Amino acid sequence: MASGELRIGEVASRSGVSIDTVRYYERLRLLPPAPRTAGGFRLFTAETIARVQFIKQAQELGLSLDEIKALLGDAKECRQVRDLLRTKLKEVDERIRLMKEFRHTLSHHLAACERALQEQGDAAECPVMVNIARAEVRKGKKK
Repeated sequence: MASGELRIGEVASRSGVSIDTVRYYERLRLLPPAPRTAGGFRLFTAETIARVQFIKQAQELGLSLDEIKALLGDAKECRQVRDLLRTKLKEVDERIRLMKEFRHTLSHHLAACERALQEQGDAAECPVMVNIARAEVRKGKKK
């Protein structure tokens, strides 16, 4: 084994991922295939560590492995990266919008529960459960 060659365990350790992750990235062709020793051990270069770290950082930014594969492959042009990032920002903005709507709904239901408990104490009938039950009844009548 040459001095610049690393076994999979060392690549995983230095990259902060599991050995299975390195194998998975290799199967997906996110990493170039590593040559093997006569004994069947994979031998990676030091560049593999940087590539694995890039993949993990891109995932943390919300990029899928398919998107990362495109970036690592032929999407080296700034225009392609920009287009991918624009698409991702639109997706994030839509998720934020939906989460804000959901937060508003939860807040509304919490306020209804607080009012019912304040007015009726522990004997209060939960207005959220009443609304859900009514919705189920209406849904059943529409069928």
